[in-house]
This record gives sequence, structure tokens and C-alpha cells, in this order.
Amino acid sequence: MGRSALTHLSFSSLRFLSTNTSKSAVNELASLCFKGYTKEAFERFKPQIWADPSLFSHLIHSCISQKSLSLGKQLHSLIIVSGCSRDKFVSNHTLNMYAKFRELQSALALFDVMPLKNIMSCNILINGYLQIGDLDGARQVFDEMTERNIATWNAMLAGFIQFEHNEEGLRLFREMREWQFMPDEYALGSVLRGCAGLRVLFAGRQVHGHLIKCGFEVNLVVGSSLAHMYMKCGSLEEGEKVIKSMPIRNVVAWNTLIAGKAQKGCSENILVEYNMMKLSGFWPDKITFVSVISSCSDLATLGQGQLIHAEVIKNGSSSVNGVISSLISMYSKCGCLEGSVKAFSECEEPDTVLWSSMIAAYGFHGQGEEAIKLFEKMEQEELEPNDVTFLSLLYACSHCGLKEKGLKIFDLMQKYGLKPGVQHYTCVVDLLGRSGCLDKAEVTIRSMPVQADAIIWKTLLSACKIHKKADMAKRVAIEVLRLDPQDSASYVLLSHIHASAKMWQDVSAVRKSMRDRRVKKEPGISWLEIKNKIHQFCIADKFHPQSEEINLYLKELTSDMKLRGYIPDTASVLHDMDNEEKEYNLTHHSEKLAIAFALMNTPPDTPIRVMKNLRVCSDCHVAIKFISEIKNREIIVRDASRFHHFKDGKCSCGDYW
Repeated sequence: MGRSALTHLSFSSLRFLSTNTSKSAVNELASLCFKGYTKEAFERFKPQIWADPSLFSHLIHSCISQKSLSLGKQLHSLIIVSGCSRDKFVSNHTLNMYAKFRELQSALALFDVMPLKNIMSCNILINGYLQIGDLDGARQVFDEMTERNIATWNAMLAGFIQFEHNEEGLRLFREMREWQFMPDEYALGSVLRGCAGLRVLFAGRQVHGHLIKCGFEVNLVVGSSLAHMYMKCGSLEEGEKVIKSMPIRNVVAWNTLIAGKAQKGCSENILVEYNMMKLSGFWPDKITFVSVISSCSDLATLGQGQLIHAEVIKNGSSSVNGVISSLISMYSKCGCLEGSVKAFSECEEPDTVLWSSMIAAYGFHGQGEEAIKLFEKMEQEELEPNDVTFLSLLYACSHCGLKEKGLKIFDLMQKYGLKPGVQHYTCVVDLLGRSGCLDKAEVTIRSMPVQADAIIWKTLLSACKIHKKADMAKRVAIEVLRLDPQDSASYVLLSHIHASAKMWQDVSAVRKSMRDRRVKKEPGISWLEIKNKIHQFCIADKFHPQSEEINLYLKELTSDMKLRGYIPDTASVLHDMDNEEKEYNLTHHSEKLAIAFALMNTPPDTPIRVMKNLRVCSDCHVAIKFISEIKNREIIVRDASRFHHFKDGKCSCGDYW
């Protein structure tokens, strides 16, 4: 809009017109402004605007809606020239416009020359400071106010919580009560978020008691914040109880319930609640989709994930970066890397999170070189990587044996001013350990500037197993079990090392230690999805309806494999038993049962996707290569560490896992 659109006025002829503007004229002016027709509104209602300065507020709101600062400044010039700047109402709206546009210097300049200020003026300034992240500036305005209202306290309280100064927020809430201000739904919502941030369940329950006394227990905003607090503090049951007691639910309440279940790892329940939400007439939003897609990732239910993806597109949320990131992760964790690539390539403006997600997907599927290429392209786009980006890169390198490149990437973190955390060092230890540099890996752990955790020592223990370093394994196991004496995986690793050396007494000693400490080995479980139904198997499973058929099929398949050169790796069985028993044990591992079931129940030209909660054993790894060649099928297995793509008798990991 040109400057002349607002400045061709005859000020002298309009200055003293009547202020009695009809209600219909005001409504028409407001309607034009709401639709963005600011110029038309001004031209049509010049006399009324001049006669009643408060009408400038509609024009200013229109500028904010259109995100037109230049038009707003033209209006401000008119307000000054016309003398309307003395009007407190008009000045506050102008002040609010500058604050909304984050033009704080302009807002401060106007605030300083305003002849009449009130609490609203200061509240606007507080919000202006908070919008640019200046919490100290907002607090200074707050402290200098001689008079405050509930909106003042709400703004400052929300600011503290927004910037995660939760303790100060709770202190301010207590101060607010001491000044005899009765908290409203916004104050209660903020303080409950503060309790959630601090995980202080006792304080949250105190606020709960207070809001019941004030009659806010059925308020949608407060109820959702209360449920969120309970769930963040680890009390899912109390959070669910709050939501289920609400007479009316909205999308926020449903999202809170779904997010709470996601936090607790109740992935199957999330899909149930999601369907209930839709049946109740509520359409999911982007926050819902992120939680639900993540649950499909955890369950590795590709079919369900694809259905949700279709709903995302229908909903119009397919361009939201947070949703796209969840889709990339979901397709990757479900064994469909091409789906991740497609989701990423369709994003018009990927941010650092999306680039990092795609790099992680390549790494998870053993495509380290592709992950590095994508990182180099990210640098060319002048996007700054973060610590998650580097973690994904290091993970990709460690699972592909790219030792030298991985170490260079680790050193590159300094260029971006990033300090490596224990997870980054864990990847470095994995790189060194897998390549046989175990002594250097141990030195890295003992000399790194961050505190070692059980995982980094367990990573080195795993390398001891690969390279059969029994003496070092004993030393490393002491460190692992000192930090996490209940970790069953460490005992199993140590048992494997002793069993490989046929040191059965040491194996027995490890098992005795487990019994003494009441540590139970996590059972191996494999599952797959066929026609939107999950089929789960455990070792020597006899509970599946087709267990007898599966056993017969596996017996025939094992015979075919042996004719092709397969030799069962009986050395990997930890029990001291004869070879026949060991072979039976190996044949009935959960992943073999799942693959046999898939071969019996899926079309011959479709990939088989199997998920396992533990690492695939060496015997199963060899066996699945034989099966992929004999049956001419692509078999994708996700274990606790990575994805294995078996095809034509080969695995994508190159036997490096």
C-alpha cells in the first residue's frame, strides 16, 4: 500500500466531527480490517476514524494480522500528526503493535513519550521483552511497577516458565498469592507447567488442591495442564484420572493423554487412544501425529504407520517439520529406508532436526557413506549441525567400520563450538573397539572429560567379545557392574566371552552372580506385522497357533541350508550340553521362528521385516544369509543395535556388527 493511501486527509475539516459513531459503521469497519482491507476501511471511514480515535485500534490490528510493519508505521505517523497520540487507548494499541513486531526499541521510544500510561502499557512492554527473550528486561519493568493486575502477574509467570526458570516461576506464584491476587486459569496453567518442568509432584498436588477450592477442576485449560503435570512427574494413573474426570475434552486434553502414554512407553495404548479420539469427533493435529507416529516407530508397525501417514496428508500436516521428522524416524525404524528418503526429499525447507533425522536413518541402516554425503550437503546449505547431528554421524561411522572418517568427524565438533558428551565418546569407543584398538578405547574412557556411564563400558565389553579379549573383559565387566549391577546384558556378554573360550566354570560363576543379585536375563523376542496384525515369538515358542507347522518348516529349511554349506555355530550356545541339543536350541531362536512364519504366510515377492529386542546372534546372522539366498527373498531384521538387510546371501552390514 502506497504512502498516499493513508496521508491524503484534510485534517482541519475533520478534527471536530462528532464522536457518535454508529454501531453498524464500527462493525463494518472492523469487518473490513479483519479481512485485510485496511486501505478500503480507512478511505471509507475517514470522518468516523478522525472523530473517534479509538477506531484506529481496528486499523492497527489489521496491520498486525497482515504482518505489515511499514503500514503500521504510516498509521503511527497519522496518529501523531492528528494529535491522537494523547489518547491512552490508541497509544497502547500502537505500543502493542511494535511489541508484536518485536520492534522493542520503537516500543520503548513510544513508551517514554506517552503522556498517559497505565498498567496495560507496562504489561505490553513486559510481553514485548518476553517476545525477544529478554527475561531480565521484563522483570525490571515488573519490579518498577507501582500497581499491577492479574494480567501483569500472568505475563511474568508465563515468561519464567517459558524460559524454564521454573523455580523462580513458583516463587513468583507464591508472591502473587501473598499479594492477595486470586490465580486464574492462565496462572494455574503456568504454575502447573513449572511443577512439571521441575518434576515436583508434591508441589503439583498442592496446586491441585488449591484449584479444586477455586472451582477450576473442570476447566479445560487447567485440567490439561494438571494431567500433563502428573504425567511428567511419573504418575500416569493420576494424569489419566484427571482427564477421564473432565466432563468435556478437547484436542489438547487428548494430546496430553497420548503424550503421557508415550512418555511411559505404552505404545499400543497410544493407538487405542488415538482411535478413541477420532471416534469422539476430534480431528488430530500436528502434536497428536508426532506422538502417534512415534508409537508406530516403537512398535515397528509399518502398515499402521503408513495409514497414519495418509491421515497426515489428508489433515494438511505433511509440511510440518516436526511431523516429517517423526515420519523419517518411523519409516527407518520399521525397516523401510526408502520411505524415510521420500519423506525427507519431499520437504521444501528441511531444518537441522530433519537433516539429523535423515543422517540417523542412513546410519541405522548401515549406510555410513550416504550419511557422510548428506552431512556434507547440509554444510553446503550452510545449516549449522548440532550435537544430535554429530551423534548420528558417529553412530553411522561406528556401524560401518569408518574409523578414520569417524574420528575426523569427532574432531570437527570443535569447529562448531560443540562439546562432546558421553554418547559421542561412546561412539568413538565403539569405532576403536570394533577396529581392534581396545587399549586406545580404554584410555579414551579413562581420560575423557565427562563422567563414564555403564553404556560406554558395556560398549568396550562388547568389543572384548568380538576380539576374544577375556582378560580385559573381566576388568571392564567390573566397571560396568559397578555402575549398573542389575544390567543383565553385561552378564550375558561376559558369559559369551567365557563360553567362547570353553571356560564353563567361569560361565557358571557369572550365572551364580546373576542369581545372587536376582538379575534376570531379558528373554529374546522377535515380532513382525502381517496384514496390520502383530505376531510375536520367543525362543522355542510353542504358543503360536502355527507352532507345529513352523517347526516342520524350519526342520526342512535347516536341511536345505546344510546342503548349501550351513554349519550351526554351536559354540555360541552358553549351556554345557551336547551338540544335538545345541542345534535344536539354535534352530528355534525367535528370529528364525518369525522368518519361517513370514515365509509361510506372505507373498514370495515381498520383503520380510522382523524386529528383535536383542542383538542378533552370530549363528542366526549366518543362517538368515542362507535363507535369503535359498528363498530368493529380501529379509530385513532390526535388532537392538541396527538394521540388517539380507539379500542374495549377503548382509548390508558386511558382517560388521
